[in-house]
Amino acid sequence: VEAVHLIADGKAPRIPQPKEGATYEGIQKKENAEISWDQPAAALHNWIRGHDKVPGAWTTINGQVVTFYGSSLFDASVPAGQELAIKGASRPGLVTKNGLVIFGNDGKMVLVRNLQFEDGKMIPASKYFSADETTALELTEEEKKMAEDIR
Repeated sequence: VEAVHLIADGKAPRIPQPKEGATYEGIQKKENAEISWDQPAAALHNWIRGHDKVPGAWTTINGQVVTFYGSSLFDASVPAGQELAIKGASRPGLVTKNGLVIFGNDGKMVLVRNLQFEDGKMIPASKYFSADETTALELTEEEKKMAEDIR
């Protein structure tokens, strides 16, 4: 109550905030968001989730910086998937139909749903090994005629 009265009377003390250390800029730098793999799964999940979207938690896969987005703890049996070597990880990740499963140093798992490459391209993690594949669009005769009519 006393503080409210001091403010209302215009007599409250004013202490200027020091300029030193008054920014959060250092926290949001990309170089500070690299994933340290020697941690339990919960810590990995919190690190990825805490950096989701800006600046994005990242690691190196096949010599390329890959940023992880959309993590969740994965509490089930180890799913079937294609192994993916991750620099610094004690165990390779698994590209599954649901996403990329990564392992903490406690053997527990984290599921990552999206990956972004250095060029800015973002893909579902489940499509990692098929990311470079392109499929040609094949039109039926009726669709070809319609395309010609539109042209």
